[in-house]
Amino acid sequence: MYVCVCRGVTESALREAIYQGANRMRDLKACLGITEQCGLCASHAKQILDETLSQKSQVQSFIPQSACVCKTAA
Repeated sequence: MYVCVCRGVTESALREAIYQGANRMRDLKACLGITEQCGLCASHAKQILDETLSQKSQVQSFIPQSACVCKTAA
C-alpha cells in the first residue's frame, strides 16, 4: 500500500527503513522523502513508525543474550 503518493513510498519501504535504523519522522523524510510535498502522508507514516518501533522493541526483547553476535572489545 502506498503511504506517500507524491514520492511513491510504500508501507513496506517505511517499515524497512525503520528496521534499518530510522527512528524519527525526520529520518524517514531524509531517506525516503516523505512529507516533503503535500504532507498528507504524515499522520499515516507516524502511525507506521510508532507501530514498527514498538514491534522492533518487542522482538529485540525476546532475543536471548547468548544469541547476540555483536563483537565486544577485547
